[in-house]
Amino acid sequence: MFRIKKLDIFISKQFGLLFVGTFFICQFVLMMQFLWRYVDELIGKGLTLDVLAQFFWYMGLMLVPQALPLAILLSSLIAFGNLGESSELTAIKAAGISLMQALRSLIFIVICITGISYYFQDVIGPDANRSFGRLLLAMKQTSPELEIPEGIFYDGLPDTNLYVQQKDLESGHLYGIMIYRRTGSYEDQAIILADSGMLQSTEEKKHLLLTLWSGEWFENMRSQDIGGSAEVPYRRETFGQKQILLDYDGGFNMDEVADLSHSAKVKSNSKIMKDLDSIRNRCDSIGVQFYQGAREYVMAMPVPSHEDSTRMQEQLAAGFDFDSLCHQLSGDERLRAMRTAVQQSEQMLNDVSMKSDYAYWENRELRTHKIEVLTKFTLALSCVIFFFIGAPLGAIIRKGGLGVPVIVSVLVFIVYYVFENSGMRMAREGEWTIWFGKWISTMVLAPLAVFFTYKANKDSTVFSMDAYRLFFMRVLGLRMKRNIVRKEVIISDPDYLLDVKMLEGINRDIEAYSEEHKLLRWPSPIAVFFRPGDDHEIEHISEVLEVAIEDLGYTKDAVILNELNNYPILATHAHTRPFRSRLLNIITGLFLPLGIFFYFRMIRFRIRLYRDLREIRRTSDNIIPRATELGERQKAKEESSSEV
Repeated sequence: MFRIKKLDIFISKQFGLLFVGTFFICQFVLMMQFLWRYVDELIGKGLTLDVLAQFFWYMGLMLVPQALPLAILLSSLIAFGNLGESSELTAIKAAGISLMQALRSLIFIVICITGISYYFQDVIGPDANRSFGRLLLAMKQTSPELEIPEGIFYDGLPDTNLYVQQKDLESGHLYGIMIYRRTGSYEDQAIILADSGMLQSTEEKKHLLLTLWSGEWFENMRSQDIGGSAEVPYRRETFGQKQILLDYDGGFNMDEVADLSHSAKVKSNSKIMKDLDSIRNRCDSIGVQFYQGAREYVMAMPVPSHEDSTRMQEQLAAGFDFDSLCHQLSGDERLRAMRTAVQQSEQMLNDVSMKSDYAYWENRELRTHKIEVLTKFTLALSCVIFFFIGAPLGAIIRKGGLGVPVIVSVLVFIVYYVFENSGMRMAREGEWTIWFGKWISTMVLAPLAVFFTYKANKDSTVFSMDAYRLFFMRVLGLRMKRNIVRKEVIISDPDYLLDVKMLEGINRDIEAYSEEHKLLRWPSPIAVFFRPGDDHEIEHISEVLEVAIEDLGYTKDAVILNELNNYPILATHAHTRPFRSRLLNIITGLFLPLGIFFYFRMIRFRIRLYRDLREIRRTSDNIIPRATELGERQKAKEESSSEV
């Protein structure tokens, strides 16, 4: 039975507070990015606050499902990064509670958020998209004069450049009007100057009625110059009031209203599933109609008789020359036949092109509806995937705040965004199957979520920079130097005499090892890659040396501490075999380029071991006299204290 524990409440509070904050941050960032697409529809339109409020409200509702996964990723990263940084996660694991047990309350919360995301996409999202589209259309229809900017020429009208010095948003009047207009051809230009004017949209929203007051009309009439005189005829007109009808649709037509109602984004999944049947039937009927049309065209052509068909096949097999047949015709007949062939070819090409475009857009509509159905599932499922990426990563990285978590979140979201958008576009264009295009982002991130969760549950150091640094140092033959400093608190002094005996024994072992093993000689590649064997003598020397160094590290003597840092850290295996696994050694030896690299790497380690052994003997020779002196003092002090 599931019981709510104090730990569940504690972790839920940590996550919940961060989730609320990061959600509004992500929502704001997405809204600002989305706003750039419609910034031209807002600036300089004189829109009221209620219209702007509706614009941002519908935009926010549409972007909620996209903000939820990113907010879950960022908040889970920060929450578990804070727990790891403050050692609270270590305390939880020390109490016998695994990471998955600590996550159980958050898993329930994330599943609820996943349901909310799907509800937004299936119920609230379609209504928000429909209302947002209608609002944009209404913004384009109302106050078309607001499209005209002040102080610059506006070229959004066909064959017309309009300049307005100033405009009154309350009354709609325009002042200081200058119009460059092409009336008949490129040679006939008209310049219209007016003191003021008013721009109004016609009832069908297809034209603008421009009423001008107190102005002049200048127009050259070069195209009407029949005699070709040097003087260009023109006319000048002064008017008190004049009306001009301009073509203008504001980027809006009734087809957009129809497209808005048929768009897959304004439909729920139940509505899409119902419409898919009608779209499939329409696509099938289009294919049938195209087939019947092609069949009728073929049936309308004269069918040759069996004898004519046989003769034509024999002529083609014998290499019939069509040019000789064409030369038998007269010039007019040949020209007439070529024109007929060209016309029929162009007609067939246009017909096929029109039908292919129509069929392409119908199939694209079908794919768009299917993509929208899968999008609602994949986007909701991404909440769970992002949680199982963010929470384990936070537990592994153990860095809170907005530094590392934000960087990791951005990188993960970029990977998701690239795969999601690429897959959607490829599926929409028909280059990929729909299910593959929509699930590719999930197929990429889901294994990462499983991997990070497994590593975090096993306390892996997959993101430990020290582990990677040590790995590459071992591969490249690099090593760290000792850094032994004086201990601030020393409970007991070293046993100097015992340490001296160990160092003297190490020197004797090194001398015997150097006589037996010739480290400066090149070993046999067969023995290196295909024969087992470990250097237990060096392992013993290294173990005894580390024990002596650890004990002498508690000394207060500065001379010994300084000399201890000169001891090298021995690599006990790299000078004998590339790997400890015999199978890996055999594979490396068979693969010649890699084998050569590891062979010379092993030779380098042999030379380094030779130098390290000499350095150990030299350092021990420096430490032994000083340690012997301190040991004798220590022994004398102990004897005197025992006598007392």
